[in-house]
Amino acid sequence: MKHHKSMRTLGRERNQRRALLKSLASSLIKSKKIKTTLAKARELRPFMDKFVTLSKKGGLNSTRLISSKLGKDSAMILAKEISLNYKDRKGGYTRIIKLNPRKSDGALMAQIEFV
Repeated sequence: MKHHKSMRTLGRERNQRRALLKSLASSLIKSKKIKTTLAKARELRPFMDKFVTLSKKGGLNSTRLISSKLGKDSAMILAKEISLNYKDRKGGYTRIIKLNPRKSDGALMAQIEFV
């Protein structure tokens, strides 16, 4: 009996899904906004907010935790640029904007960006 099915599978196995979220998060950090499907954007939002909250704490430990998940470059950008903008903000660091459906397959598209 599955009472709490909180994570969308996105049609992928566990490791593939983790790799997808990791690459989406690093792309979002580097370019500040990305265009993806609505389901992927909705799954990326809490994943990304946890990293921003962790980087706001500062310190070597949080930087190392983030770099183990996302990579050193993304962790440095997150710690030195992005987290400084959200010192006074308590949450909701990303925004999802719905776009027109994709022409080829009609998938619902969205743009996710930092607030």
